[in-house]
Amino acid sequence: MTIKVEILNPKAKKLLNDLADLNLISISEVKEDTFMKVVKRIRANAKKSPISITEITKEVEKVRASRYAKKKG
Repeated sequence: MTIKVEILNPKAKKLLNDLADLNLISISEVKEDTFMKVVKRIRANAKKSPISITEITKEVEKVRASRYAKKKG
């Protein structure tokens, strides 16, 4: 079983280390998910300067026109 624990008090870390020393638990550090880091950055940027529906529509139409031109020619 895996449980994620956030340590709020340094004394708790000592207790966890003591439990690990007694082979009652194992402790391993988990790297932050790089995908979620990117998602958080994109969301933060979107909050700073949100894109309008008009800008979205223009971009979609541009991409569709480009794809249509490739299929046709």
